[in-house]
Amino acid sequence: MLRVNESWVEAMLDLMKLARQMPDIGRHLNEEAIAIQSRLERAERLLQAARKQQTELLNLQSLWSDRLGFSAATPQEPLDTRIPITLAPNQHTVLATDGSQIAPSHHEIAYCYLINIGRIVLHYGQNRHPLLDSLPEVFYRSEDLHLSRQWGIRTEEWMGHCRTASEATVLAELAESLFAEKRQEETHQSPTTTHHSPLTTPTLALVDGSLTHWFLEPLPNEARDRILTPILAAWETLRKLRVPLVGYISAARSGEALNFLRLHTCPKEQPDCQTHCPGKTDNAPCQVFAPLRDTALWNILLEPGQRSAIWRSSARVLEWYDHHRTYFCYVNVGSEVARVEFPEWVAQDAVLLDTALSLTLAQVQKGFGYPVALAEAHNQAVVRGGDRARFFALLEQQMIRAGLKNIGTSYKEARKRGSIA
Repeated sequence: MLRVNESWVEAMLDLMKLARQMPDIGRHLNEEAIAIQSRLERAERLLQAARKQQTELLNLQSLWSDRLGFSAATPQEPLDTRIPITLAPNQHTVLATDGSQIAPSHHEIAYCYLINIGRIVLHYGQNRHPLLDSLPEVFYRSEDLHLSRQWGIRTEEWMGHCRTASEATVLAELAESLFAEKRQEETHQSPTTTHHSPLTTPTLALVDGSLTHWFLEPLPNEARDRILTPILAAWETLRKLRVPLVGYISAARSGEALNFLRLHTCPKEQPDCQTHCPGKTDNAPCQVFAPLRDTALWNILLEPGQRSAIWRSSARVLEWYDHHRTYFCYVNVGSEVARVEFPEWVAQDAVLLDTALSLTLAQVQKGFGYPVALAEAHNQAVVRGGDRARFFALLEQQMIRAGLKNIGTSYKEARKRGSIA
């Protein structure tokens, strides 16, 4: 039986045929590496030239932003800014959430879905126990399963949107619980005190990925409000508690900052893309270093522990964010150059910004290349194959107790779980 199974697996991928393609791939990658180096040198020269005309370029961007055929971030500091990030204090706290799910399937014993949010609270230098757990929630009511169909959104897609909102809500709840603990301590120490100060221990709220939720843009207004409203409410809670929020993006693919340099390379006096380059922005004369990513350039500009200039994102979806609009910078964390995002209220508060960046860098160092709190949040949230099986086993037991009959998976699902080998 074992031999049959091994031969069946090997037949899925013919390594001998695959090996014949490797030389061509190697030559292509070598040519691409040479081309990237040339683009990097050109981009670095353009950055220095644009720095000298930064005020003029900002004016052009402001005047012609509605006519640009690309999304260009707006620098809030000199383009060549390189600032060392301060060391994190010994005593600090880091909060993080991440989510996972079990998608609904008509082939399972019941049509429902599960969202699991990993919760992490790590206290450093405070002799306090950490929190590492998860909050699962099952959605099975008709309004949960079919609500999104009125907007033409698949249930599986809507589930992912709801998970994003839940991650933000749970993160704010963690911050509120810290504040409640502090109030209890103050009340215990001084029962007559009526004023409660905000959190004095530097605290960071971390999420994995961008704070700019692009998926919201094409949604109908009502659908978008159902997702964005709780997210912004959670962020507002963090703002009032003075807990900076950071979205950490590893291996970022954005070119938002480099796109600002395209204003400098435009051969026209007025950067009116819709008039001069309609429908061909990707091949326009200003696109002289595509397809470089922002991180590629800042990888050669920043030393470990340094950050770039602060940028304001210009994504259209941010029009609904109010004072939670996304700002970002690039940070050389040692293992890579990461994109670190934060809301406007963090960018405009020097204390919160310093806390956000110093604690984020410390998290990456403690996690040997990736924020340890985010890694732990993922580990708590992830639903593995065994967890899925146990979930449906519990559900099956409950359905039997409820007196339901003919319970079982579809023939298709049962057959997929078996193997001819």
